[in-house]
Amino acid sequence: MRTADKQIADILVRYGEPFGGNVWRVQGTAVIYHKTLERIAAQAGIVFEPPTVIRAERDEAVILVTGRLPGAKPGTDRVEWSMGEALVNVNYRVSGKQAAYVYAMAEKRGKDRVILKLIELHGLVYSEEEADEFRAHQIPVRAVDEDFEEAPAFDEITEAEGDLKRRIDEAATINAVTDLMLDGATQAILATMPAGTRDEVRDYAKARLVALGWPKRAGRKSAA
Repeated sequence: MRTADKQIADILVRYGEPFGGNVWRVQGTAVIYHKTLERIAAQAGIVFEPPTVIRAERDEAVILVTGRLPGAKPGTDRVEWSMGEALVNVNYRVSGKQAAYVYAMAEKRGKDRVILKLIELHGLVYSEEEADEFRAHQIPVRAVDEDFEEAPAFDEITEAEGDLKRRIDEAATINAVTDLMLDGATQAILATMPAGTRDEVRDYAKARLVALGWPKRAGRKSAA
């Protein structure tokens, strides 16, 4: 394992999280799932202060996020802050008819950055919520270490995730959502995704089912 990966793995294990399945590399850059950071924050007891909205527009949000990591002794708490920014079609891209949630994205980015700072992973690994930042600053594959050329194509994965979520949003009935998730083409797409992304899409489908009245009105079991 590379030195940086070992350093990341050593920190993750403190919070009961394995390196494998939580972290992958995109053109040499280590990326970690948002859900993983949420679990770590809960495990570490990180407390967030109410956010401060710096900018609030229809297509843009900038939020100041502050978090506190309790210390072992009184007076030893660590406090970190960071900005979370989301601007549609600049650092936050939305696929097709997928709705743009700039405030939610800005909050996620801000919290993820604060968590990474508090657990001393800042600069070693980036949150998956920085997806569009990676797109904007993509490194040519030929300049990347050969060891990482077989890493998942981040753009392809995030575009596929966005497309599936859009189709889930368009499904008007419980059976339509179920049929979509059971479809062979959908299953093939899900199979190409990292486990965390695949789980995110399935959770999104389940949330859609619940919004449509599942399981009360469901005529059959969901396969989402």
